[in-house]
Amino acid sequence: MVSPSALVRTLIALLFAGVLAFAPAHAQQVVTVTTTTVTWTYATGGDDGDFIDEDEALLDDDALAADPDPGATRRYAPSTQLPTLGRAKASFGPFSVIDATTVRMAGDVDAATPRQFAAMMAAYPTLKRIEMVDCPGSLDEAANLILARAIRRAGMETVVPRGGSVRSGAVELWMAGVRRSAAPDAEFGVHSWADEYGREARDYPESDPVHAEYLSYYREMGLDDAKARAFYAMTNATPFDDVRYLTRDDMARYVTLN
Repeated sequence: MVSPSALVRTLIALLFAGVLAFAPAHAQQVVTVTTTTVTWTYATGGDDGDFIDEDEALLDDDALAADPDPGATRRYAPSTQLPTLGRAKASFGPFSVIDATTVRMAGDVDAATPRQFAAMMAAYPTLKRIEMVDCPGSLDEAANLILARAIRRAGMETVVPRGGSVRSGAVELWMAGVRRSAAPDAEFGVHSWADEYGREARDYPESDPVHAEYLSYYREMGLDDAKARAFYAMTNATPFDDVRYLTRDDMARYVTLN
């Protein structure tokens, strides 16, 4: 025999189920947000056909052993079209090894990228040329400058090929090449950096050491003091959430091209 209280609970449950059955059509709007991560996948292998694992080839370098502390960023939105990097022998983060001397780069620089570069150079020490196909910039400026100096120490040539685009912190990477070149239609995008609190270069006094860090880097890469200051001022005149596009000839006003 069903008790009155049990019968009431059953009726309530049936009524609630009936309401839900009609609710999606009349009262509910469900929004589903899907995040898509694009992963570059290549047939990978060394010269002898063995798979190259980037984590197995890390260099024991004090400058690269620890991830830099997160800080300033200088990144602009990536292209809507994914670049064609060609068939790669191996991939290390944003780097894809094409042959014994050439690596192509597409993607952001983050805290792991300097170690990925070190792993790549350990596995392929004859690499001499970086083709920067589509490089949006850096998610970690400290890591970006570490990587840039590693590129210079390795004696790498940096190239923006036909249709190539380097933006934000990637421009500093291109400047790191011992030889620098760019196709006539190469695209360079610049803007100010911003720190983790949203403050931009213009929000810091001229005497702040953060400015000296960038100016010192530009002088390391061969710019004289006047050009280093002019280039730094030009980039920081554009807000972080905007971008100023430059041509190869625009860049040649500041940087020697080969």
